[in-house]
Amino acid sequence: MRRDSILRSTSFRLALIFSLMFISAFLLTGVIVYQLVKWELQQRQDQTIQETFAVMAAAYGDQDIQDLLDTVETYTRASGDGQRVFSLIDPSGKILAGNMPDLRFPDGWSDVGGDKIQLPGHQQYRIFSGTVDGNRLTVGLSQRETKNIEAIMLQSFGWASIIVLLLAIFGGGLIALRVQRRFGAVRSTMEHVARGNLDARVPIVGRGDDVDLLSHDINDALARLAATVDGMRQVSTDIAHDLKSPLNRLKMTVDEALAKQETGLAVVRELEAASSEADRINETFEALLRIAQIEAGARKSRFAKVDLGDILQSLNDVYFSVAEDNGQRLKTSLDHPNQAILGDRELLTQMYANLIENAIRHCPAGTDILVRSEANAETITTSVEDNGAGIPEQEHDNIFRRLYRLEKSRTSKGSGLGLSLVKAVADLHGAGILVENSRPGLRIKVVFPRIGP
Repeated sequence: MRRDSILRSTSFRLALIFSLMFISAFLLTGVIVYQLVKWELQQRQDQTIQETFAVMAAAYGDQDIQDLLDTVETYTRASGDGQRVFSLIDPSGKILAGNMPDLRFPDGWSDVGGDKIQLPGHQQYRIFSGTVDGNRLTVGLSQRETKNIEAIMLQSFGWASIIVLLLAIFGGGLIALRVQRRFGAVRSTMEHVARGNLDARVPIVGRGDDVDLLSHDINDALARLAATVDGMRQVSTDIAHDLKSPLNRLKMTVDEALAKQETGLAVVRELEAASSEADRINETFEALLRIAQIEAGARKSRFAKVDLGDILQSLNDVYFSVAEDNGQRLKTSLDHPNQAILGDRELLTQMYANLIENAIRHCPAGTDILVRSEANAETITTSVEDNGAGIPEQEHDNIFRRLYRLEKSRTSKGSGLGLSLVKAVADLHGAGILVENSRPGLRIKVVFPRIGP
């Protein structure tokens, strides 16, 4: 994998952005902490200076200037390293004691450099000056230690920021590399699919993360695509097989009509036969187009609240006499008055009509056909069952394929699209469809999700 592809990856950029945000927050926190520590050190230093000033001033409590001189001299000798500075100046400006030159500081606080008070180095001093019975007493403390602590803090935050940034870049690169490898597997799979290998699937790592979820969704989509393509191939084969015979019959009929016309014979019967054959071919194509339209979801815009019980009862009234004429008994059983779903009434009516017609067409005389509907809190289960011969269990999934017929000779009436339309309508409505043996006979269930009252 190229390095530039990792640097351009979304995962690396997100990791880098997060790292920059973290570093910004870290630096902001560092600035706040630095200012708080600096302020605290300043307060402690000022407190030390003020306490020293107070101790010295207290030595003058008995109006004895000598005690004050001795105290200043004692503190001065103790500060041989120049970290602390003192001076005592009388009202005339004469230096009485201390280690600073003749400088008069204003009352209160001052910050001065070591060169101003003629001390070596480039230190900064914090100075407090005040009067003791007309004498000016000045106490100062070097800020070297304070500045050293501040410098150490700044260096620490600086190095920590660099380390965090490097770790963020390195970690972002590792994360990006791992994610790129997984997305690389997705790209590789899609390349195989693009070359025609519809059996290729994205490997699932099993961590349950968002990439695994995406891989599952892609695999599901590929499985549906493969099934659709296989179905199209099967449909193409079945169409070629189913339409070859009707087209041959149509051509033979037309040829026969042409031959009769040349001899002056009537060709009405042949033309009627040709018209009927053309109608059957047209019906097959219309059914295929209707199924394709349903599978594309184009009819969802027509969904409204529909009562399944009303549809089933209406179909019972229509097909009762048809079944009776065929020597069969049709019965409808509804166990709940409210069997409403969201759907397309026309398509649902066509779906159940196909199921009932399928049972009437393929069952012998004397068969009982039962249309049933049962509802619970979550679903509405409808079924069409009979006690006829049934079908082999291994054929249950095949009966919904386009143009599929159990009769391989394909000499019986029908296009093999009735149950395909049933499956398409059920899928459009989000319904599950089950095929069961009712021993004897066949039961086809359609289970809908229920809506509220």
